[in-house]
Amino acid sequence: MKRDQRLFDIVQIMRDGRVHTAEGLARALGVSARTIWRDMEILAATGLPVAGERGMGYILRSVLILPPLTLSPDEAEALAEGLRRVAGDEAHPQARAARALLYRIATLLPQAGIEPGPRG
Repeated sequence: MKRDQRLFDIVQIMRDGRVHTAEGLARALGVSARTIWRDMEILAATGLPVAGERGMGYILRSVLILPPLTLSPDEAEALAEGLRRVAGDEAHPQARAARALLYRIATLLPQAGIEPGPRG
């Protein structure tokens, strides 16, 4: 797993407001606790409200709200078309994820008129 994806995954896991140990995060992400320690330093350096104490774990000190994503109708359709192509190729390793994402986008953006297809 690439570091950028792992940092994103750490933030997503920690958005639940609970305390997470480095060992627990490491198990969830398939890396070492030492890697998590380094990743947490990077996240803290970027200004993310991460607090941690040795032996206790890490927590986000405040709720992390991501800004809403606004897509033009053309952008939404281009995204949906790309997802449909990947979702339709059962041999593609991301086919299932593409179907799930297409369903999610169709649900979150009903005004775009995107057909969701099967959920996953």
